[in-house]
Amino acid sequence: MNREEITQLFEQQAPHYDTQWEKMAPINDGMYFLIETLVSDLPSNARILCVGAGTGREVIFLARRFKGWDFTVVEPSGAMLNLCRELLEKEGIASRCHFHEGYLDTLSMTDKHDAATCFNVSHFILDREQRTTFFAEIAHRLKPNGLLISSDLSFDTRAENYQSILTLWFRVMSDADISAENIERMKNTYKNDVAILPPQDIISIFNKAGFKDSTPFYQAGLIQAYFSRRNAYSAPS
Repeated sequence: MNREEITQLFEQQAPHYDTQWEKMAPINDGMYFLIETLVSDLPSNARILCVGAGTGREVIFLARRFKGWDFTVVEPSGAMLNLCRELLEKEGIASRCHFHEGYLDTLSMTDKHDAATCFNVSHFILDREQRTTFFAEIAHRLKPNGLLISSDLSFDTRAENYQSILTLWFRVMSDADISAENIERMKNTYKNDVAILPPQDIISIFNKAGFKDSTPFYQAGLIQAYFSRRNAYSAPS
């Protein structure tokens, strides 16, 4: 998928996005449970970069727990960003956020961030060099040793058991009342429009992008989450 196709996809999904994935929330809940400990040693006035923030669920989770934090919310879909802003306004969080409609490389602010989140975004970037550049852009916007927490579809698609986990994954989505039409569309997407990489390949991308100590810390089905630290030297720009 190119950028325009990805943006259009989420423009279409925005009105029903949270409702559609509501029954898959335990996956995020388990990840967030661990993330709260991961970020607990960040400064009390930390600035957090949220890349591809969607409707802002991770912003809400973090902002509720860390009252002194501010957030840079980056989302290319205007419809998604509008929903995000509405939800954060209802939570009383919007005043702590800078909202940017567009991709990260169009964000003009130069302030460095203490941490960044990037959940289920980079697997839409099929080209590995472009994916490396994407994470290098995140590294460039972090302070030295800044924390990256990310998640993506991750598995060795060449492994003999890949079809077994794929079958389970789609059964879980079916049990979560995701429509048969949407599941079929996702099956096609998984074949053609996302890059499902094994953990070692994703860690290699992080390393080339200017991160170190990249560690998988959570797996649920095909979703795997990682944490990394930006190298102390200047990250690639």
